Amino acid sequence: MARPRKPLLSRDRIVEAAGALVDAEGLEAVSTRRLAAALGVSGPSLYNHFRTKDEILDAVADAVSARVDLSMFEPAAGRGWRDALHDWAHSYRDALSDHPNIVPVLARGPGRRPAGLRLADAVFGAMTAAGWPPAQATRIGALMRYFILGSAVGSFAGGFVDDEAAYDPSDYPHLGQAHLLAEHRREVDDGAFDTGLAALLDGLALQYEALTARSPGAAVAAPGPWEPDPDPDQRA
Repeated sequence: MARPRKPLLSRDRIVEAAGALVDAEGLEAVSTRRLAAALGVSGPSLYNHFRTKDEILDAVADAVSARVDLSMFEPAAGRGWRDALHDWAHSYRDALSDHPNIVPVLARGPGRRPAGLRLADAVFGAMTAAGWPPAQATRIGALMRYFILGSAVGSFAGGFVDDEAAYDPSDYPHLGQAHLLAEHRREVDDGAFDTGLAALLDGLALQYEALTARSPGAAVAAPGPWEPDPDPDQRA
């Protein structure tokens, strides 16, 4: 039997093509017509693999989540919770920085996406294993996600134009060097991320010290991750 001239259509091929469109042109570029044309197939054939455009975008988002390293949370890694969060945050940001246009989909939460759920499970599990109360572990996962996703949405340095005349000192007396920011975009944005991450982890470390001073070495296991702490005095 002669081999087909084109590769058979698959979920992976659709996700790859959709991801390329999102990266190049944004979320609105993804449509059945555009994807079918890119894949060399008829539009209806896509529905054998995905029911809706949203399902396709969810799969693209999950493919990005799957690139985030979670090995630092494994018990065998022997990492403390702070070091693990630090390394995970950088891995997560790196994945998003390569695909910033998909961030709005990721910001909706993991939903039923397997890689997104594994990510949330790994963070929550590592925090509770370290002794954080479940409710606080949930908050830590949430605040880290807010911070990382926010850092990938845009660029502070890139928000200023390379035009000294745009920042008249009579109007903006403290922005005399703002026109130089775009030239140092990566340095400014990476430095801001590192500064913010250190501040978050330093603050959490202080809370953890207070928590362990009250309950040395004991993880609170009673409530689930979305339930309030049973005793307000246990909150870090």
